[in-house]
Amino acid sequence: MSDLRYTAQRPERTEIPRTKRGEGQWALGYTEPLNKNEQSKKDDNPLNVRDRILNIYSKRGFDSIDPADLRGRFRWMGLYTQRKPGIDGGKTAILDEEELDDRYFMLRVRSDGKLLSPAAVRALGTIGVDYARDTADITDRENIQYHWIRVEDVPAIWDRLDGAGLHSTEACGDSPRPFLGSPVAGVAVDEIIDGSSALAEIERRYIGNPDFSNFPRKFKTALTGHPSHDVAPEINDVAFVGTVHPEHGPGFDLWVGGGLSTNPMLAQKLGVWIPLDEVPDAWEAVASIFRDYGYRRLRSRARLKFLVQDWGVEKFREVMENEYLGRALVSNPSPASPVGHRDHIGVHDQKDGRKYVGIAPTAGRVSGSLLVQLADLMEEYAVQGARLTPYQKIVLIGVEPAVVDELLDRLDLIGLSARPSNWRRNTMACTGIEFCKLAIVDTKDRARDLVAELERRFPDLDTPITVNVNGCPNACARTQVADIGLKGQLVMHEGEQVEGFQVHLGGATGLQANFGRKLRAHKVTSAGLDDYVSSLVTNYLADREDGETFTTWVLRADEDLVRGEKTLESALVGGSS
Repeated sequence: MSDLRYTAQRPERTEIPRTKRGEGQWALGYTEPLNKNEQSKKDDNPLNVRDRILNIYSKRGFDSIDPADLRGRFRWMGLYTQRKPGIDGGKTAILDEEELDDRYFMLRVRSDGKLLSPAAVRALGTIGVDYARDTADITDRENIQYHWIRVEDVPAIWDRLDGAGLHSTEACGDSPRPFLGSPVAGVAVDEIIDGSSALAEIERRYIGNPDFSNFPRKFKTALTGHPSHDVAPEINDVAFVGTVHPEHGPGFDLWVGGGLSTNPMLAQKLGVWIPLDEVPDAWEAVASIFRDYGYRRLRSRARLKFLVQDWGVEKFREVMENEYLGRALVSNPSPASPVGHRDHIGVHDQKDGRKYVGIAPTAGRVSGSLLVQLADLMEEYAVQGARLTPYQKIVLIGVEPAVVDELLDRLDLIGLSARPSNWRRNTMACTGIEFCKLAIVDTKDRARDLVAELERRFPDLDTPITVNVNGCPNACARTQVADIGLKGQLVMHEGEQVEGFQVHLGGATGLQANFGRKLRAHKVTSAGLDDYVSSLVTNYLADREDGETFTTWVLRADEDLVRGEKTLESALVGGSS
């Protein structure tokens, strides 16, 4: 897009901050593309690639795909080429993208907080079985992610998704990425407000809408009316968080400019009250500011967080009100941040007398077959539906109390426990080098092995410690906001480069929100990870004060304790350490 036909007229009184040099901001007149990504989007709206996939590429095969579509516009349909097998992490930053490309795709399917019926869960499972070599992972953006997808099979997959009320449109790309919605929306006893209708309306109005398909970069949305803030609102571009106004009642505060990766920033809170039916309009206003004023010159500065940082939240609100909403927002103090679990694991009461049950795969790894087995159980026990969570978990909604215990036992048999260890419950991992072209190290298998070893060494861990494993610096697994964040990289060990991790300690969202402590010049090899984490946990258990969280401890602990150079004695260690 090179014109300004979607930009609101701004009143004379609104002074817009200007950078010292042109940053590609459309609303300030910088409409010529400044890099190849912007040129590609100007050449053809990426949404148009859907028709080419259906009518050309799926019929003629991989070799017929235009490179600009293959490594660009396909992403707007949720498709990335996956990493060619056998290429080690040392080649990730050296080889050109086409050298890393396999002839197969990752396909990301968005759920956007929807309640998935048993039939929808079955459809997701059979896609994995029939078209994806039985792969299916749950991501921390409430997606199902497949691998080994052939372009020839994409139309049949889309048909099956359509039948389940799902799709992959704009699951990737410089677009409104999949939304995070509360997994317990509409059913939790302690919910402030159910925002499901607002998310559905945002999807209806704006997903697949060419007016909102060309952002400077990705645009991540979260919405929750639950007091646990169970969608990680602090690290999204735009987040709506349940709040109560003393006169108007339940509504939503608005947070903007959160994000992780190599320049992590926590979202800034506007301190407003937005009624449920006005949430889509507010979303459009924020998205429009990003589209019109976002930086497009450098991809590394093209996220909303940089604009919010430069403008400040007061100026952002002023522009939003004057240019885009045409009215003032109602001021209201932002809700207090919670502390504690946000994942809804276990059995909980619903408003209607039934139960919801949170279950935990290990590090988000499931399979098509496992989803089919889950659908079988949902049908057998008349479970209303399932939602995916931002923590790579699943929540079953609408379970009759009389069948809960039997259902839990059956879930354990298929490997989806509602009674997981603290380690299994609190470990996440990104895709890693197995399939991702950006990754440097293995993550999924390494995380599962780490969980198994920590369960053996600390079988009775009495406090949650989150472990997030990432294959590169991009923080898809949220390394900076974990108790133990592991960022994959190559490290030197006995004169050779081997897989390893940079360590971030004490990160958190919620009441203790921060990006943790990065230990200077401290790297851990993948092979030595079990022992390092064990030493770290042992020291915490031995040195903590009553009620002290890992986050609090690690920020005050002696350097030799957090680096694993000294190990104290602890009564909670189970096996050998």
